[in-house]
Amino acid sequence: MRTVIFDLDGTLADTSGDLIAAANACFAGLGLGAPLDPVGDKVTAFQGGRAMLRLGFDRVRPDWAEGDIDAQFPQLLRHYGDHIDVHTMLYPGAVEAVEELRHAGFAVGICTNKPEALAQVLLTRLGVRGMFGSLIGADTLPTRKPDPAPYVASVTQAGGQVARSMLIGDTATDRNTARAAGVPCALVTFGPEGHGVAALEPEALLHDYPSLFALADGVLPI
Repeated sequence: MRTVIFDLDGTLADTSGDLIAAANACFAGLGLGAPLDPVGDKVTAFQGGRAMLRLGFDRVRPDWAEGDIDAQFPQLLRHYGDHIDVHTMLYPGAVEAVEELRHAGFAVGICTNKPEALAQVLLTRLGVRGMFGSLIGADTLPTRKPDPAPYVASVTQAGGQVARSMLIGDTATDRNTARAAGVPCALVTFGPEGHGVAALEPEALLHDYPSLFALADGVLPI
C-alpha cells in the first residue's frame, strides 16, 4: 500500500505560538520577562523546547548553564501540555488533502519528534487523530528522527510498505530521516523555513496542501 507519513509541527500544523508561549512562561516564572518573539523565533520553536530555552537564556541570562535548561524543561512541557491548542492551527487544506489521500487508498501516518502523549492530545483536540493510521513520537522508541527507525515504525503501524512510502516534512531533520530510510521526501515551503528548504534538495517541494495528492501520486506511482 502506498503510504504518506507526515511530520507534525511545522508541517501539518503551525504550533509555534503555543510552543513559544510555554517557553516564555518559564522565563516569566523566573522574573525574566518574555524574551522569545512568537513571529521572529518560529524557526527555533520547531527545533524543540531546549532550543527555545537556550535562545531565551542567551538573551536574558548569558551566564546560564545546562542545569538551567534541565530545571526549566519539565516546566515548559507542563505549561505546553496545559495550553497546547490555544494558538495552534492546522495549515489550510491539510485535512482535505489527507482525506483525499485516504479515499484514493493511501495509508497515512505521523512521525514526529514531539513526545507521543502530547502529540496524541494535540491531534485529538484538533479533531484529526482518527484520520491517521499511525503516530510515532519522540519517545515511542529508543531513538527519534533523524534515525530511520521511528519512520519505519510509522509506516508499518499505518499498514504500509516502506518501499512504497514518502515523508512530508519541513526541516533538515525530516530530510535526513527520509535519506536514512531510503525514501523520497517532500518539504513544505509554507513552514518556518519557507522556500529555504529547497537548499536541502528534497525530491519535491510542497507549496500548498491542495497540491499534495498530485505530488504523492507522481512520486509513488501505483
